[in-house]
Order: sequence, then structure tokens, then C-alpha cells
Amino acid sequence: MWFNCHTHSRYCDGVGELSDYAAQAVANGVTSLGFSSHAPVPFDCSWCMKKENVRAYLDNIEQLKKEQPSLQLYKGMEVDYIPGTVSPSDFRPLLDYTVGSVHFIDRFPDGKPWEIDGSHTVFLSGLEAIFGNDIRAAITRYFELTREMIVNAVPEVVGHIDKIKIQNQGNKFFDEGDAWYRDEVIKTLDAVTGSDMIVEVNTRGLYQKKSTTPYPSPWMLEEILRRNIPITLSSDAHHPKDLVNQFEQMAPLLVAIGFRKISILRDGSWQPVTLTPDGLVY
Repeated sequence: MWFNCHTHSRYCDGVGELSDYAAQAVANGVTSLGFSSHAPVPFDCSWCMKKENVRAYLDNIEQLKKEQPSLQLYKGMEVDYIPGTVSPSDFRPLLDYTVGSVHFIDRFPDGKPWEIDGSHTVFLSGLEAIFGNDIRAAITRYFELTREMIVNAVPEVVGHIDKIKIQNQGNKFFDEGDAWYRDEVIKTLDAVTGSDMIVEVNTRGLYQKKSTTPYPSPWMLEEILRRNIPITLSSDAHHPKDLVNQFEQMAPLLVAIGFRKISILRDGSWQPVTLTPDGLVY
């Protein structure tokens, strides 16, 4: 059995209806499924849900619950954290949970938010315009914002916590062994420690071949385990076929690192369940 709380459909930049994901969940042995389309933001964003579609999205989930009573379905959104602009806390009253993520760091001189996990060209232009090509300053700011979100917005799930490494293929800018980088990661994990927040293990970079490691990297997972921070396994699926993509490969890795439990939404609350190399047992 599996669980996934990070999925995207046609309501944002995903492909397919919510019902397509529900059908795929049944086929893949997913017994609890969370929908988490990108929440609206108050500026032009091609991959975010439109504000006027939020009610239809929520109603669609409620209707699916009636049509699929054997499959536990949950209302979520992946919500960006941009100080003074948008935050996971803004949408909490509407939802069963939020996935809090940082996709934007500060702004270009014209006021446009800098997207850090889009095209490499946009990343390079923002790195130059905002940080004078100082990659350490940019990465530090990314983790500062992540910590700010953890402290101030308190999402149920912290999304792809080291996603910015998507721009670092081939260690173009830094090595994850660099002391300054590890210090930023450790400070961020320490901010999560002792809270009820869950860090997701996200496989999307792997199956898209944009990263050779999951988000977060294995060495970070060891630090997460050391701090007793709960994790959940997700695929950040933008197509129904990717609902459990790389789960069969990731479960044995997590068990080898030392994880014996992951958190899932079941019967209306987040619960730890047993993780085995072959899946979840509950």
C-alpha cells in the first residue's frame, strides 16, 4: 500500500482530472490520496491555480469523496511562501492540509518575483540581477525563507526542502559537502525539529532526471532521522501515471537509512505507519 499527498491536476499545471488520479490511486494500491494543486498567487503565474477556480476545485474533491467511498481523499494545496504576499496560513481554513514550498526568492528590479525552479535561463538572470551572481547569497536566502515559512506559516508538510539544487546539476555552483551549505541545511532542519511538521521525501527530480537524489538528499535524510523529524513519501505527480513513480526504489533506501515509519493522512489525521522495503503496512 502507498500514500501520496503531493499531486497536481488540470486545476494548475498538472495533466488530468482529479478523478483520473483517484482511479490511478486504486490501481496503484494508494489507499489515502491528497490533492495539492498550486494555490493562487496575486501575480501572473502560469502554473498556479486561478483564484476563481478554488471553489470548483474544493467542490470537485467533495464530489469525488462521495463517488469513491473506499478511497480516502483529502483537500490540500501546495502554497508558496512569499513574505507579505502569500503564505500557507492564508489557505489553511479551506483545507485538510497544506504543503508549504518556496519557489520564489525576492524580486527582479521591475518587481517580478524570481522563480528559482523554472528554466535555468530565468535562474541565471535572477542570480545576476538580484544577487550579483553570488550563489552562496542566493542559496542562503532560499533557506532563510524556508525557515521563515516553517516558523511563521507552519504548513503541515514542508515541500521539497532542498529544491533549489535542481539548478546545480553537475555541482555547477556548489558542492553539498561545502560547510556553508551544510550549515544552512542544518539550521533549517533544526527549525523543523520538535514541531508537528512533516518533511516530504519527493521523488519528482528523480523520475524527471533533473536530480540524481530525492528531495531531500540522502545525507539530509540521515540528519532528519537523527532529529526524529517525521517524513512522508510523495511523487509531486503532475500526471496520474507518476502517482507512485520511484516509490518502489525509494522505500528500500529509506529503510536502509533507518526509517521505520512514515506519516500519512488517514481517518482524518496524520498518523505514523510502518514502512517496509515493499510499501506501507497498516
